[in-house]
This record gives sequence, structure tokens and C-alpha cells, in this order.
Amino acid sequence: MSSATTPPDQSPDRPVDEPGGRGSGLRRATAAVVDGLRTVGASLATPAGSTEPLLASAPKRWVRMLPHVIALGFVATLIPVTVQVLTHDYGVGGGLAGALGVAQVAPLFLAVTRPLPAWWIVIVADVVGAITTMASAPDRPGPWTPMIIVGYLVLCCALSLRESRRTLLGIWLVTVVAGLVLGAFHGSGGQDTGVLLIVLSGAVLLLGSLLRERGDARRRLVEQETISETERSQRTLLEERARIARELHDVVAHHMSVITVQADSAPYRLDGLPDAAREEFGSIAASARESLTEMRRLLAVLRSEGVDGERAPQPGLDRLPHLVEATVRAGIPIDLSRPELAILTHLAKVSPAVDLSAYRIVQEALSNVMRHAPGARTTITLSLDDENLLILVVNGPSEQPPASLEGSGTGHGLVGMRERVRLVGGTVDVGPLPDGGFRVAARLPLLPKDSGTA
Repeated sequence: MSSATTPPDQSPDRPVDEPGGRGSGLRRATAAVVDGLRTVGASLATPAGSTEPLLASAPKRWVRMLPHVIALGFVATLIPVTVQVLTHDYGVGGGLAGALGVAQVAPLFLAVTRPLPAWWIVIVADVVGAITTMASAPDRPGPWTPMIIVGYLVLCCALSLRESRRTLLGIWLVTVVAGLVLGAFHGSGGQDTGVLLIVLSGAVLLLGSLLRERGDARRRLVEQETISETERSQRTLLEERARIARELHDVVAHHMSVITVQADSAPYRLDGLPDAAREEFGSIAASARESLTEMRRLLAVLRSEGVDGERAPQPGLDRLPHLVEATVRAGIPIDLSRPELAILTHLAKVSPAVDLSAYRIVQEALSNVMRHAPGARTTITLSLDDENLLILVVNGPSEQPPASLEGSGTGHGLVGMRERVRLVGGTVDVGPLPDGGFRVAARLPLLPKDSGTA
């Protein structure tokens, strides 16, 4: 009865090598260890792809030269000290001591650019040196001499700044195995330095790896912030261009409507038109109506989702006094200098695009005053010369601590000014004043004298 209630996995008759038995688990564990060692071995055999000197990307020249200077200092110090100590304290022959000193320390030069190949040379030289010193002076500290420990820790610093975590783990495991195996053959009369190198090398490799990864993370963060700022600026520019295009739709639609009406009414206004001319006017009217339809479709594409189309006509310079009055009510004292007669006389020479752009430039300038210099006295000056409409908006220093000037952030003020001026072929100059104020100066071209619209 007891055998009937025994679980299948706990059956005493179950073979250990059957799937699910104790032998299967042992084999899986062994296979996992073998795969891990194989992976670590492959990492130790594959150095980092970059062969640039350590700190080669540093902005300052003395920082880029620092690894070379450090390597030179340790090599120049450790080689003679190693030869001296091996000769006098460990009883190693002069020629062998010199060869061991050079093999253990000189690869530090190579570690500046290729730390993993340098480690292979150093670990072999260190093991040979440890065997030599234990055989010649078993009562001295071993298996690692103090010079080996110092040079190995310097090499670990270079490795941690270049190699991957898997490679660093393999290096430390080799250090552990070498220290324990050699320590087992070391005599009891001298101090065992194997454990000391294991602890110190592990700490250096771990700390250096963490510092390198932190630096890499900061660099990636800076790069991502730069990319995000560029994308944000580009998105702001595209949004402003789309908004300007939506506003100019009314201007273009007006001209197309005029063409349509003139073409449709031409056969009734002009007597004696031949049939070919009547057909031509009809074709012009049909093309104009089709263009208007396409303009409406284009406007639907440019309109942002969730934003209703504007029903009011686009503003111009004639709406400027209303804008000033509303801004004054908001708490901004404004002085408007506008030669009424000159403006009205030359208003016909201002194209609809320039008229709209001029109004928007003043509007954006006043918005920036309210945002960054609340309460500051502002002067708006409009003037004309033979070819240009000149706009000057100057505000004084803010009565309150101003915020940072809007440039490439989420606002569209200065970006919109530049795009509107570029659209009509003008120029704009913006910048702070010595007294803490700000100035916006725009030059917008008038229509040529032979312009049909004028």
C-alpha cells in the first residue's frame, strides 16, 4: 500500500538520469557552469573594439595626456624598484629580475590603448614571477610581491574604464583562481598576499566600472537632451509655419475669389468678345474655383486637430490701435508713434501678407513684453521709407524679475517673427538692451510700383 501512495518523482526505483531526476538537475547545473565559463573565456579573448587612448574624448588636452603621464610614471618607478627588490629581498638573479620587471610593468604603456592584451601579458608575467619568488624565497610575502600588486591595480583601473562587465568578471575570476592556487603552494613562513590582491582588484574593477557606466549614462542623457531640444525647436518651427500658412490662406483665397469674379463677369462687362475669349475667361474662372477648392483642402490638412477654423478676417495695421488699447488695459504702458497720413497714403503699397505680418510682429513683441517684462514701458514706432515698412518695438527694464527670454522653448514668439519676416523677404533684429530692456526691429518690403496688386 505504501508504494501505491509514493509520488512518482520520489519513487526509489526512479533512475537518477531519467528526466526530472537528480542526475538531470546536476547535468543542467554543470552545463550552465560550462556555458558561463565558455562565455567568460570568449570575453577574455575579445578586447573592446575601440583602441582610442583612455580619456581621448576629454575636451582639455592635459586631461587627454593624463593616462600617458600616469603610465610613464608607474613604469619609470616600478621597473627599477622591482629589479631591486627581486634581487636583494627574494634572491632572484639580476637578468631574470630585469626581465620579470619589464614584463610585469612595461605593458602599462599598452594599457592606455589596449588594456586587455596588456592584462594577458601582465598576468602571465605575474604568475611566472610568483612561482620564481616562492621557489627562491618561500619565507617572504607571496605569491604576489608589493610591486605586482601596485602594477596590477593600476592595470585594473585601465581595464574598468574600457572593458565590459562580463570581461571584468572574467579577469577577476582568473585573479581569484591564480591567487588561490599559488597561495596553496606558498609556505607558511611568509605573509599570504593572494587574498589581498583578490579583494583590492575586485574593489577597483567594481568601482571603476560603476564610474564608467555613470559617465556613459550622463553622456547619453546629454545627447538625448540635445536631440530632444533639436526636435522641439524643429517642431516649434513647423507649427509656426503651419499657423502662418493657415493665416495666409485668407489672403490667397481673396485674390483667387477676385480672379473668379472678374473672369465670370468679363463676358458681361466687355462687349464684342469673340467666342474664343469667352471660353478662355470661362476656363480661367473654372481653374480659379478649382484652386479655391484645393486651398480649402490644404487648409484642412494644416489645421490642428481639435481647433476650429477662424471665422474673423485676418487683422492688419488698421487693427493696431485696438491691440495697443487692449495691451494698455492689461497693465503695459505703451507709446504708439504712427504717422497717420503717411501710413494711410502708403497703405495701398503694403501687400496683404506684409500687412498681416506687421500686425503679428507687433502682437508677438507685446506678448513677450507681458510675459518677460510685465509693467515695462513700451514704445511702438511705425515708419515708412521709399521701399520698406519699418517697425520698432522697444521696452524698458522689467519692474519684476523677468523669466528667461523665449527662444527655442515651447513658445513661438521670436520663431514666428523670423518666419513671417522671411516669408515676405524682410529682415528682423531682436536683442536685449544695455539698460535691461529689449528691442524688436523689423523691415518689411513694400510692393513694387508696377505691382498689379498695388
